[in-house]
Amino acid sequence: MSLYGLAAFCAVYLLAVATPGPGVTAVLARSLAHGMRGAPAFIAGFVIGDLIWFAGAAAGLAALAQTAQTLFLLVRYAGALYLLFLAWRLWTAPPRPLEMADAGAARSRWRVLLGSLSLTLGNPKPMIFFVALLPSVVHMQGLHLGDYLLIAAAIVVILPLVLGSYALLATRARRFFRRPGSIRLLNRSAGTAMAGAAVAVASQ
Repeated sequence: MSLYGLAAFCAVYLLAVATPGPGVTAVLARSLAHGMRGAPAFIAGFVIGDLIWFAGAAAGLAALAQTAQTLFLLVRYAGALYLLFLAWRLWTAPPRPLEMADAGAARSRWRVLLGSLSLTLGNPKPMIFFVALLPSVVHMQGLHLGDYLLIAAAIVVILPLVLGSYALLATRARRFFRRPGSIRLLNRSAGTAMAGAAVAVASQ
């Protein structure tokens, strides 16, 4: 793969990741509610999910996306249910100080990672990018092992940078919420955004 081909993939992938969707909404909502605590594990689930989709595209599994629709549908609904669960917890959470909420968010990193992983595997956005759009950007049949590793490395770098930036911006924004009423409003706004992301995942 030429340097131009790698640059083209990076540019298209960056735009795809940065475009608001269920994943970005989930990162923003969670960061508004919990700050950066647990954010690395949450973002890691998205990275692993995208790497799985890329591996599937590299193995020529576009046909699998057509034949295994039931499996993808189950994964999609699992991701949507996870988001609804988070939305419910945010809506019913008492207005605790933000520092206490941050401490609680860091306890279950594996559960957080698995939740964002299921969201990515069931999200139509990365599915469409890797199964349908990627082959039009990169000539998959002409790639060698080194090329696959370069693309995987680009995913590992670009996705955390973009989602981490969203998480950092949301974390900074939550500093304005200190009073109990403001914290309750913040939690319910984040819960509403999370529920909206769940509906977007389930309905697409």
